[in-house]
Amino acid sequence: MALLQISEPGESPAPHQRRLAVGIDLGTTHSLVAAVRSSVPEVLFDAGRPLIPSAVYVEEGGQAYVGAEAIAKQAEFPLDTLVSIKRLMGRSYQEALSSGMPYHFVEDGQNLSIQTQHARLSPVEVAAKILEKLKLLAEGTLGDALVGAVITVPAYFDDAQRQATRDAARLAGLNVLRLLNEPTAAAIAYGLDHGSEGVYAVFDLGGGTFDVSLLRLTRGVFEVVATGGDTRLGGDDFDVLIVDDFILKHGITAVSLHSRRVLLTAARRLRESLTEHTQHSEPVLLEGQSYALELTREAFERLAAPLVARTISCAQQALKDASLMTQDIKGVVMVGGATRMPVVRKSVGEAFGTEPLTDLDPDQVVALGAALQANLLAGNRNPGEDWLLLDVTPLTLGLETMGGLVEHIIPRNSTIPVARAQEFTTFKDGQTALAVHVVQGERDLVSDCRSLARFELRGIPAMVAGAARIRVTFQVDADGLLSVSARELGSGVESSVTVKPSFGLSDDEVSRMLSEGMSKADYDAQMRMLREQQVDAKQLIESVLAALAADSDLLSAAEQTRISQQLHMTSEAASGDDVDAIRTAVKALSSVTDDFAARRMDRSIRAALTGRSLEDL
Repeated sequence: MALLQISEPGESPAPHQRRLAVGIDLGTTHSLVAAVRSSVPEVLFDAGRPLIPSAVYVEEGGQAYVGAEAIAKQAEFPLDTLVSIKRLMGRSYQEALSSGMPYHFVEDGQNLSIQTQHARLSPVEVAAKILEKLKLLAEGTLGDALVGAVITVPAYFDDAQRQATRDAARLAGLNVLRLLNEPTAAAIAYGLDHGSEGVYAVFDLGGGTFDVSLLRLTRGVFEVVATGGDTRLGGDDFDVLIVDDFILKHGITAVSLHSRRVLLTAARRLRESLTEHTQHSEPVLLEGQSYALELTREAFERLAAPLVARTISCAQQALKDASLMTQDIKGVVMVGGATRMPVVRKSVGEAFGTEPLTDLDPDQVVALGAALQANLLAGNRNPGEDWLLLDVTPLTLGLETMGGLVEHIIPRNSTIPVARAQEFTTFKDGQTALAVHVVQGERDLVSDCRSLARFELRGIPAMVAGAARIRVTFQVDADGLLSVSARELGSGVESSVTVKPSFGLSDDEVSRMLSEGMSKADYDAQMRMLREQQVDAKQLIESVLAALAADSDLLSAAEQTRISQQLHMTSEAASGDDVDAIRTAVKALSSVTDDFAARRMDRSIRAALTGRSLEDL
């Protein structure tokens, strides 16, 4: 009799039948791929190197060089060797122009491309080439095809940036098992490796992005309790400070794109050297003239102080969001190559009152955590291995209601995946369509938030205002991607949208949304009260006008005049910004039309009863 091989749900049937999945840290400066081998996560090496430069060079004929091969071309072709491309993922053309990156940007409709000497590539296409190299490296090392990959993203990546990452993976032929926030991946690697419990801060300063997350580790449950950060702050920005200081010191008035690329490359080497040495000098050749790019560690730390302060401010905000004090934090895990800078480690230690944890390689820890999650999602759960991720949304999601107000549906720092639904109704009689405007932000007014998407629900049965019941559902999946649907409950008509905005949030927009959400809370409350009173007034005016059109014969001329005058006064009040005046006008209009409403009710009842006997009733 033939035997079937079986296994427990979620567990691999046998060690030799493990499904191959990898964790990928798609970084701004370097990228890594890791896999679980013999139950231990490890980074896969490329020609003896664990870190693969996130660089791409395309030569004439379309041949692409990726990683160290591309970096080798950088000295000769600095503008054609594309690096730090992660900073452009999900960005618009205008945002790219203001990024300070020395490339030839091209606007293709709403999309962004970079023109090199031999090719025109979008950021997604560049990222896809890096991911493809990582995929080939993994399959060559592991000896078989991959079933999928967990790709890490900054916690503060929004929908556009996450979608761009997914698109790049699809172009590279990778099946994305999950997009995982980088701080969460680091916590997985640290928590599982050390068996830690308690609240930990993950301080992740990479080449182009910064995240800080607070995670509670309890018996295999990784719960993100708060997150903060800046998607346009990283090691690259420290390099820019060095370059700008050099230009100012030497009185250079004009710097070509080529020269700026040369300077930025030298500045990175200088900054990295200052981690180990108290001073360093890098020779540079600009327009045929030799210079020395040099700094002491002390001078560099003075330049870096404002950027370091921004990271500490984000960390303090995350603590406030989680209602935690620094003494509640058991440890601070340092992630990202830029955290090697002594000034960063010193500032973090002072801010949290504890020495940062640096025993795991800050460059590798994210990829190792992603590999553990990928192995689990591929179905290779080991006996006794039982842990759960509870990530959160970085910003509040909501939709526009009458008066330009925001109805918050999913608050920031909500655990994902999450789904929330809320019922709405129509504003006017006979309304057969509803416009749904999805927004993101912490403020009460649509004008102060960021628009994510718009769609329409059509085919609503014509009813009196307020009779329709429309349920709007927000769903955020485990990757942090949002979908919104609207359904009229009576008729069943439905419409939906998967939010795919064409570009992402700038760092200024993120910080503005969060800081203004708190500093202007009182102002927002006043504006919400005003807008709600204005909406109430307009609704009453619409109702009275409709009643007059249908049953004005029930009123005497004097009564009609009195109502018309009060309508005019209420309309004028509603166009102003005096809440009390609007409230008074609404009460006056209600009072002057009470008798009219009673007469209309009597007429409706008589009409309903005409020709019917007592027995019928």
